[in-house]
Amino acid sequence: MSEEEELKVFTFEEVEQHKANDDCWIVYNGKVYDVTSYIEEHPGGEEVILECGGADATEPFDDIGHSEDAHEILAKLLLGRVEGAPVKASVSSASTAEDSGSSNNLLLAVLVAILAGVAYYFFNQ
Repeated sequence: MSEEEELKVFTFEEVEQHKANDDCWIVYNGKVYDVTSYIEEHPGGEEVILECGGADATEPFDDIGHSEDAHEILAKLLLGRVEGAPVKASVSSASTAEDSGSSNNLLLAVLVAILAGVAYYFFNQ
């Protein structure tokens, strides 16, 4: 039996009932997490978590680019999975950093090309 099959299954309706400061669940990549005990410790403030309480927080969580430590903390808070929701592999901070590095390299290459063109123009006048 796989890990996914062993997880307790919740409906989105059940998750939606847990969006208070003293009872807060979120969904991340199809899995349900009870983040109640972490709300006050969250470096970004409790309101950030409460905005996603009782809902799917996958996009906001990934948009921030959380560290590997954040993913490890989240893993400890796992309750189960959402019925019918696709469970995706977590995006690691290493792959996010690589993607960001690739974008920065492209931007740097374009900037160097523009500067070379400007320098060429001024030196040939």
